Amino acid sequence: MMPTLRKSRVAAVGDETAALLRTPLHDRHVAAGARLIPFAGWEMPVTYEGVVSEHRAVRTAVGVFDVSHMGQLHVEGPNAQPLLQALLSTELSTIADGEAKYALLTNEQGGIVDDLIVYRLGPHHFLLVVNAGNKGTDFEWLKDRELRGSEVRDASDEYAMLAVQGPASLDALELAPADTFTWTMSLLDGVETMICRTGYTGERGVELICSAEDGEQLWDAVVARGAVPCGLGARDTLRLEVCYPLHGNDITPETDAISAGLGWACSLDKDFTGVERLRQVKEAGPAERLVAFVMDERAIPRQGMTIEGGGRVTSGSHSPSLERGIGLAYVPSDSAAPGAELVVDVRGRSRAGHVVSKPIYDPKES
Repeated sequence: MMPTLRKSRVAAVGDETAALLRTPLHDRHVAAGARLIPFAGWEMPVTYEGVVSEHRAVRTAVGVFDVSHMGQLHVEGPNAQPLLQALLSTELSTIADGEAKYALLTNEQGGIVDDLIVYRLGPHHFLLVVNAGNKGTDFEWLKDRELRGSEVRDASDEYAMLAVQGPASLDALELAPADTFTWTMSLLDGVETMICRTGYTGERGVELICSAEDGEQLWDAVVARGAVPCGLGARDTLRLEVCYPLHGNDITPETDAISAGLGWACSLDKDFTGVERLRQVKEAGPAERLVAFVMDERAIPRQGMTIEGGGRVTSGSHSPSLERGIGLAYVPSDSAAPGAELVVDVRGRSRAGHVVSKPIYDPKES
């Protein structure tokens, strides 16, 4: 069971950040000289020493991210599973206590309200870790559809959450290997911690959830073990290299899972919100697909840039691992095969690239 925790997040102060929230680790970011920016209603570190150096720290050793801005929603009661079974894209009966699964929260048109991870804490108790910018929407979506015998509770203010990622992460934390998408409760440097074998970088690692009041102690311990503090900038380039979608960019309430290449996260043989539409898209074939691409010319693609012949970039950046421009884009399905050429309008100039298989960069092959 998760421990009972206390609220500790506070609003930031100052003319430019008065409406922003701060995580329990905010003071640590300030002390480390992080550059802070507004993100999804929070004042978050975008970088400490530099995006490239932080990116490479995760790819070669171990880095730590503050992800306490993520939402944590508890769903409890004898009808917790039937509620989530009807709303989430995945089959929950296959998740045992101590396990987790990636899932989509979908609308009636099959659009993606959010992507999340659902953890089974007990027979009638689930924890959903959701995107920061969608926490309110997700909570209201679930709350409005509660079944008798189920209760949805927003516990986001009770937790601090750290992502420790990189090939040396488990050694640094003195953790034994374990299956991905599992979790356990343990003392880590004296802090009661939910240790989750999940992450958003493609590297070996864990996500750590603890009481908000213990967040600084856990952060200090992880940094003392050699983890390099990393910001949102590196988190974005890392996830893009391995083609993990970002909600609001690559997936939205207007995009469906089949077109986004997330059909594997949908159990189309069960009933859930929007499943009929998803079945239709799969049967007919999507009109467009989310593809990965690399630039053949020197250029950095960015979200919103158009692609000749139809298509649009949804995420783009410079890849520190490949040292070239990379991105994700929706293109017509007949132009989505690996090797297909594409031309991106980069600030009024046509720049050539081509579609590649996902992931763009595979840490296991480096």
